[in-house]
Amino acid sequence: MIVLLTDYGWADPYVGQVKCVLHREAPGIPIVDLCHDLPDFNAHAGAHLLDAFAFPAETVVLAVVDPGVGGPREAVAVRADGVWFVGPDNGLLSVRAQRAQRTEIYRILWRPEHLSDTFHGRDLFAPIAARLARGDAVASDGLEPVLDLQVVFDPSDLPRVIYIDHYGNAWTGLRGAMFSSAEGMTVKGRTLSWRRTFAEADKGEVFWHVNANGLVEIAANRASAAEFLGLKVGDRVDLAMMPTRMRH
Repeated sequence: MIVLLTDYGWADPYVGQVKCVLHREAPGIPIVDLCHDLPDFNAHAGAHLLDAFAFPAETVVLAVVDPGVGGPREAVAVRADGVWFVGPDNGLLSVRAQRAQRTEIYRILWRPEHLSDTFHGRDLFAPIAARLARGDAVASDGLEPVLDLQVVFDPSDLPRVIYIDHYGNAWTGLRGAMFSSAEGMTVKGRTLSWRRTFAEADKGEVFWHVNANGLVEIAANRASAAEFLGLKVGDRVDLAMMPTRMRH
């Protein structure tokens, strides 16, 4: 299975072009469009989102948030706890790589005959993802093992909004298992209480909870928390809760 996670958007032709390459290079292998509205150009937010998702073993994740495409940044493939991640070496893959129990990192040496200066997702990352999904040997794919990524973000939890879904729920880079549900959190000067589910909150009430991906989320019952609080990606979340245990 190949899973796509990008900031390409749903309205433009980029996703379709990538999938055409994948179908050509890895016919018959399922392709899952997980998300194409990662925060534009924001590899830091994307790195924490990427780590929040669970994938079956041997999945190949093609992850692209790549504002430096065509520049000096490297292209890499990372195998973390049995899952392959292919994308730019700009920090996007680094949180997952550091939190995994077992990580192998490879620099992509292979280049196609025709490589666009601005669309490595289609021309470089997609063919490599397809080859890995087919089960081709790493050596034949032009991958060179390296000790570390060139760009590495701090793997600690990120106390900022990293994604806002279409309901207006604001996901943060905080893993919910690290915090006590008895405490409150302050966002934009407003203290929010914890609720286990939306049904436990009054209609229109803004609260925090741990979402289905294990992240602390600022939400509202049948309303947009982001609109109510004026939230945007990058906004800081001030914690009034104390960690119950450390997992870094």
